[in-house]
Amino acid sequence: MAIPIMVTGTSSGAGKTLVCACLCNILSKMGYSVAPFKMQNMSLNSIVSPLGGEMSIAQYIQAVACKKTPCVKYNPILLKPQDHMTYVVFNGEYYAKYSPQEYMKSRKSEFFEKGIEILKELMQQNDYVIIEGAGSPAEVNLIKYDITNMAVAKAVKAHTIIVADIERGGSFAGIVGTMEIFNKEERALVKGFIFNKYYGDKSMLKDGIDYLYDRYKIKTVGIIPYKKHSIPEEDSLVSWESKTGELDIRIVRYPHISNFSDFEPLQKKNGVRYISTAQEVSGDLIILPGSKSTVSDLLWLNETGISQKIKQAAENKSFILGICGGFQMLTRSIDDSFESKSNIAGLGLIPLKTHFEERKITESVKGKVFFKGRNFFISGYELRHGRTECAENWLIDFDSHKDGFFKDNIMGTYLHGLFYNHDFTNFFLNYLRRSKGYEEKDFGTYSLYDEISSFSDYVSEHIDMKEILQWH
Repeated sequence: MAIPIMVTGTSSGAGKTLVCACLCNILSKMGYSVAPFKMQNMSLNSIVSPLGGEMSIAQYIQAVACKKTPCVKYNPILLKPQDHMTYVVFNGEYYAKYSPQEYMKSRKSEFFEKGIEILKELMQQNDYVIIEGAGSPAEVNLIKYDITNMAVAKAVKAHTIIVADIERGGSFAGIVGTMEIFNKEERALVKGFIFNKYYGDKSMLKDGIDYLYDRYKIKTVGIIPYKKHSIPEEDSLVSWESKTGELDIRIVRYPHISNFSDFEPLQKKNGVRYISTAQEVSGDLIILPGSKSTVSDLLWLNETGISQKIKQAAENKSFILGICGGFQMLTRSIDDSFESKSNIAGLGLIPLKTHFEERKITESVKGKVFFKGRNFFISGYELRHGRTECAENWLIDFDSHKDGFFKDNIMGTYLHGLFYNHDFTNFFLNYLRRSKGYEEKDFGTYSLYDEISSFSDYVSEHIDMKEILQWH
């Protein structure tokens, strides 16, 4: 039976996801069988498991950290907010949509019991299960509805770590406030505190750490100094990058942007800039990313004047790429009978039509991409309601179908994860470099596991694993 460790935080963005990934990686390197788990995640940055089904990228990353095949069991409940409704994905499949009030007050309990069964199954199969909480576990107005934090910890008697982001300030107050709001049973589960993103001399924290120990008899098991990394971010709390490299790569940040982890390899190999105004629309490569609400974001492009600027950029020979929702926006028209119940003109840079259906495609795919006289084996995933016509200018040949469009400087595809295929990405970036008169460059590779492993090695130097391993 696994030892369960719950990682919760004083707030959203405290660093729970990365701490969980690091614990998964450190323990797996020690020879333990480890699995991640998060009862409920709210994120538009989802991904398709290689085994099928939709899950949060956070638990996908944590599974990679464990050297496990990412599986929807690691994230039973995925919530996707859209147009004042909550779309519920359970065990990887779309379940239903509710108003936030209806879901919180009357639907959560039915999912919680099923989720605990999945957690107990994972505990039977592993030595450790690293459980991630959500937001703050001590929001007094939400505690009675909680199915992600201490309700889970209490159900399996999980040893609990509270993480605080010291960069934000108020970290000691956050920990004390959390402990004081916890009831006796919840406080008894807390075994350690971690301070994240620290700058400076650790000795400056001694008085505060002594105060916490004197008050609660609980040790601080980690002080993690800030370190930049290239592990994909989980959600909209990401600090959007505003610097690009020699190639001017710009990504349109519309209100319902999703799957922005697609661009982590570009960020590492060159740098990218996220933009949200018409004045910023220029560059060597302009990308329209995925969207959770394609029609709504297309209307936003029109209202902000970005649509017209993208058309002008295309005429001026900027390379325009649309991925999934961005691909749909570039087409001639979108007939949406599922979400917005409307028919709307697209940007028209791709002379095809898009139609939305209720059935959602969620699958891993492999095939060949054909680009500038070369072909590359690629893999990734599709996550969509829409279907777009296919013409002779298709881009990718999958086993079951052809995908996308490519002609001159306009390209579109439904494939998420395109840039994680490094032979293609390096060739693509060098094609853009040659077109600008730059020398070709060796971009190397991007390995998600290597990024996690390197960061975990750093974190392991700043947390007390000897103390954590004593928890039974």
